[in-house]
Amino acid sequence: MTLRLLSYNIRYGGTGREDALAAVIRDAAADVVVLQEATDPRVVARLAEVTHMPYSASRPGYSTGFLSRTPLAGHAWYHPRGARHAFIELVLPGDVGRVYGLHLNAWFSKWSERRRVHEIRALLHSIREHQHGFHVIAGDFNALAPGAPLNAAKLPRWIQAMVWMSGRDIARDTIGVMLQASYVDAYRVLHPHDDGYTFPTWDPHTRFDYLFTPERYAPRLRRCDVLLDVAHGKAASDHFPLVTDLDLDV
Repeated sequence: MTLRLLSYNIRYGGTGREDALAAVIRDAAADVVVLQEATDPRVVARLAEVTHMPYSASRPGYSTGFLSRTPLAGHAWYHPRGARHAFIELVLPGDVGRVYGLHLNAWFSKWSERRRVHEIRALLHSIREHQHGFHVIAGDFNALAPGAPLNAAKLPRWIQAMVWMSGRDIARDTIGVMLQASYVDAYRVLHPHDDGYTFPTWDPHTRFDYLFTPERYAPRLRRCDVLLDVAHGKAASDHFPLVTDLDLDV
């Protein structure tokens, strides 16, 4: 059995862009969608309706939510102390695995990178009892991978200012924590030489969106792509979605 998972930051709750967002989600043909910036349950409910994904959940002011074609075995939010956003846990049907959706702190400075490191370590600590089983961690990490280039001149001016104050670069510790914890970057495993840029949609030059799974489950990765050419992608959000096909039978 293959599960198609879509991770998608819908920007500022998605209000007013429901049709464009729905078109992107339908084109992806995903089984489960993990959402970030899904702060308005009315928008999430509307997306569930028009994409024919009858199972969904979100909370007012919470960033993470989900859509699903089939009922899940369970879901819950966790808000580690010091984290800006709660992350969401989705238990797949038959308890064959778990999906953790996150949205890490978005500011860009040495201090904010330390905060993202705290957030990701808190998440890993929170899920430690399930780390022996198959799971993935997906979402908007707002972080650069070690060795990833930074074109600060193309970033929004507010980000440029923070980068300049932090020594004209962005620290890369957050993704390093995941790699040191023996997780693999799904996109990089399948596309070792491609950029994989997900942000911003009008001029993509930064990769903020990732999916990780423990190294031992890397053989379950069948596909991991950024949907750059999907219709309405540029109008729907400032992030392109990340789609991953997971083999649940390996």
